[in-house]
Amino acid sequence: MTAPNVLVLRSPGANCDVESAYAFELAGAKTESIHIRRLLENPSLVDDFQILCLPGGFSYGDDVSAGRVLGNEVRLHLADACNRFKEAGKLVLGICNGFQVLMKTGLLDVDDDQGPLATLTLNDSGHFEARWVRMAVEPGECVFLQGLSDIELPVAHAEGKFVARDQAVFDQLASAGRLVLRYTAADGSSPAGYPANPNGAMGDVAGVCDSTGRVFGLMPHPERFVEHTQHPRWTRGGIDGGVGLKVFENAVGYFR
Repeated sequence: MTAPNVLVLRSPGANCDVESAYAFELAGAKTESIHIRRLLENPSLVDDFQILCLPGGFSYGDDVSAGRVLGNEVRLHLADACNRFKEAGKLVLGICNGFQVLMKTGLLDVDDDQGPLATLTLNDSGHFEARWVRMAVEPGECVFLQGLSDIELPVAHAEGKFVARDQAVFDQLASAGRLVLRYTAADGSSPAGYPANPNGAMGDVAGVCDSTGRVFGLMPHPERFVEHTQHPRWTRGGIDGGVGLKVFENAVGYFR
């Protein structure tokens, strides 16, 4: 089969779009970076793609809050196109700022009649956190995480703390298999505690998928570990490839 087409959505302040496109190309996809303004002018462009990627960065400078402006643009002006995309069985990936955007669009199914079921807010530390973290994977139906059990990836964010509306909602999301990625301590144990959990996320949550498993958002950056030389300990040996690449290979493989 032909390689799937990936739309990498660019916006003012996005700075991981090139790396995300490269990761998808390594995995065997064809990519095109499209600016949000162009998509707003012609929402039907999205129909030409099988995967939508919302990359990391600081969309619109995170001036209001992380991802809110771009999330509102998608929710208010691209809802029909994005819902059509999702209903067609296609894939959506949001990385870091892209995850923050997804949480505000409705694509992750984290809203009900009372409002958001969960959100991403300021790190408990009160400052930007950038480090490598270890995570346990419970892939369930999540297309992007199939075949993975534990991974190590870098994070770089100031608003990555996952918080559910209340404990009952958290338990509901967990029992539905939606909380697919969680921070762990270096030895794989949990709860992780700071700094292994870099933001104080409720239940150590690092990534969430929608009810179909085809929409996935995560705070860590898989596109920053697609080759073994990107790992800080690669010269010491024992680093087998770039585990982040598997996330992109799973997405590409879904269409083959």
